[in-house]
Amino acid sequence: MKIWHEMRRFPLAVRLLLANQLGVNTGFYLLIPYLATHLSQNLGMSAAVVGIVLGVRNLSQQGLFLIGGSASDRLGARGVIIAGCALRTVGFALFALGDGLAVLLAASVLSGLAGALFNPAVRAYLAQEAGERKAEAFALFNVFATTGALIGPLLGSALLLVDFRASALTAAGIFAVLTVAQALVLPAREVEPSEGSVLADWREVLGNRAFLAFALAMVGMFTLQNQLYLLLPDGARRTTGWDGAAGLVFLVGTVTNLTLQLRITRALKGRGSRARWIVAGLALMALAFLPPALVAGGAGAPDGAADAVLRTLPVLLGALLLYLGVMIAQPFVLELIPGFGRAELTGTYYGIFYVVSGVAAAAGNTAVGWAMDTGARGAAWLPWACCVLFGLVSAGGVAWLHRRNALPTTPKPAVTVAA
Repeated sequence: MKIWHEMRRFPLAVRLLLANQLGVNTGFYLLIPYLATHLSQNLGMSAAVVGIVLGVRNLSQQGLFLIGGSASDRLGARGVIIAGCALRTVGFALFALGDGLAVLLAASVLSGLAGALFNPAVRAYLAQEAGERKAEAFALFNVFATTGALIGPLLGSALLLVDFRASALTAAGIFAVLTVAQALVLPAREVEPSEGSVLADWREVLGNRAFLAFALAMVGMFTLQNQLYLLLPDGARRTTGWDGAAGLVFLVGTVTNLTLQLRITRALKGRGSRARWIVAGLALMALAFLPPALVAGGAGAPDGAADAVLRTLPVLLGALLLYLGVMIAQPFVLELIPGFGRAELTGTYYGIFYVVSGVAAAAGNTAVGWAMDTGARGAAWLPWACCVLFGLVSAGGVAWLHRRNALPTTPKPAVTVAA
């Protein structure tokens, strides 16, 4: 298979990080999508308490990305990745072993902190190890992440036939295996001693206006990606009247990703600037929400299987275009980030990028949720139009930065970040 052949061309450390991302997403999506149901139905918690537990996990991760990025630069990405996977092992095990609110909150904090540690560290390590082939490495990274996001829910639904604890312990076991593998395989490298304080590093990155503008422009990419789990599955279920239609959205994405991601990245890498393809990808992500809007207002249940299929096709076409847009833009986005500043601050740049974009995308998701609620009262097209607007505004923002020569032209090589 071409993916495995391409994977073998990278150093062992990169191959492990790719397999690591497959395991990380498999373990995460094996558990997290079913956590709210477990808390409410199995443990009898109120919706407010469930929201607190889930919110604490998300806040712990999004709010601490900066800590993980700085730790990667100062202490070395290798140790931070290992620590993050070990913490998630403990956190997911606590979900299986504890029923009290205090234990569940501790599990949420640990699992969120784990993501905040290894997410920026993995990307910083990958950027360093991949050298001049960052775009291809991040393209493969996207392939393995998407595959894990499909395998996880399928495995989780099967394990739920036993009980939720079986799912949680399996997820914890996956992270335990990843922790051991990283400790044994990831090469240890020295880290250049940093001059100045961590706060000085943060001030330097936050003072980079071009970088902050780019991170804010990515609100469209993150917001629209999240609609793969919110608006598109909801649209598939509403138009067909079949809950299983939501799974087709993920199937389309996984198949497309496996077959086209590497080809797309290779074909575009040598043709034009990175910004050009980021803009094109964001624009395609925006246009992806037009076909589903055509059937969003369909009234009543479908008239037989043929009608259900016809209603599903525009939604699946939208999912296909959205995935293609992500495949075009995302590898080049991740490739450009280290080029905004000193290579010694690669982890910090990734950390702040995900904090800024995550907060902005949370606001964007809130707007889409409001549009869904409002649209349900007679304007079914509204959330889809909202997503089109987000994508086009983001594409316009990146194009504006490119015209002002505010974006890196040639990705800078990263320094050694592993310890």
